[in-house]
Amino acid sequence: MKELQEEVKKLIEFIGFREFSVSCDAEGNRIALFVADKEIHEQNLPTMVAHFDHLIKLMAKKRGIAGVVFVDVNNYRREREKLLLELARGAARKVVATNQEIALPPMNAYERRLIHSELASRPDVKTESIGEGRNRYVVVKPIE
Repeated sequence: MKELQEEVKKLIEFIGFREFSVSCDAEGNRIALFVADKEIHEQNLPTMVAHFDHLIKLMAKKRGIAGVVFVDVNNYRREREKLLLELARGAARKVVATNQEIALPPMNAYERRLIHSELASRPDVKTESIGEGRNRYVVVKPIE
């Protein structure tokens, strides 16, 4: 994982960022990038995370690093995960209060998995993914 960290640093420098840090958590297979650049805007972060995620996963695969590698840029992924878990809990509370199902916005597979996992232990609601491709979303339903 240390070699991958050094390669990622070289990649970030090659792209042109000067003020950044790269940290790795080998146990959790997490790589965190912090880029201090005024050119990075909030609306660009999802795209930036997706591109770095793809590149770094390819680099990890080439190095034989097993398992899933999670890439986060400027804590975007961590904050997004917190927001999604809060959304799931809020939807579950509303479903229980109104006894009506709630459809959440379309999400990628990883985000849908977070929702399902968060609500799996609740005995009063169930979740289901509906739709195809980019339009796939989670529906939170009351258990009758």
